Amino acid sequence: MCRMIATLLVLCAMTAGPAAGGERVDLELVLLADASRSIDDVEIRLQRQGYAAALAHPDVLAAIAGGFERRIAVIYVEWGEADSQEVVVPWTIVDGLESARAFGRDLLAAPRLASGPNAIGSALAAAHALTLANEIEGTRRVIDFSGDSSYSSGGVPVAQARAAALAAGIVINGLAILCDDCSGRPADYDLEGAFAALITGGPGSFVITADGDQRFAEAVRRKLLLEIAGGPASSSPKAVDRLAGIPQPLR
Repeated sequence: MCRMIATLLVLCAMTAGPAAGGERVDLELVLLADASRSIDDVEIRLQRQGYAAALAHPDVLAAIAGGFERRIAVIYVEWGEADSQEVVVPWTIVDGLESARAFGRDLLAAPRLASGPNAIGSALAAAHALTLANEIEGTRRVIDFSGDSSYSSGGVPVAQARAAALAAGIVINGLAILCDDCSGRPADYDLEGAFAALITGGPGSFVITADGDQRFAEAVRRKLLLEIAGGPASSSPKAVDRLAGIPQPLR
């Protein structure tokens, strides 16, 4: 694992975008999106559209502007098998509508990169390494993990990767993707509970469920609002108002 993490750190430094350089932000956020073989191209597009739309939503922009630094740093990574964790959009400072839209355009324009079966532990380890490799100074660091299964096949053990990220002060949140028409078999167990027990963790961590196009977009928006606010326990009254009517997270 040490050799793998060292390699990832080198790759991260090479792929770091214009955000690098010691900029201070309220949040360093790794959007770690499922692109394993159970996710078809339609679902890849759904995830990307959901994050692009949510990041440029007025409520999310208002939450960013309400922070001390008035900016966050975001990177979008798609994950699949043990050696397939791909940076789709590198670290980018989002400080308003223009930068949010630019991030979304880059995200929607990029081809699918990751492939293969689930390797959740390797995905978490890659996200951890990407956070360590940048030169951004964030008040908080979060891995925003999405997936349609808690099952992991090969690569870094999930428990090991999770423990290492939490020990480094990185919070892991979850977006459980539930659907009846997935290209793979939808989970027939408590996916949210499995995420909470096995994958997510850290102060204020939570799991949100997404099912269907509209609910997915709403869930992603809620997730970003909570992450910018610091988690359910830290949400301000204004943040709670913005979250009204959006599906509640599992804590």
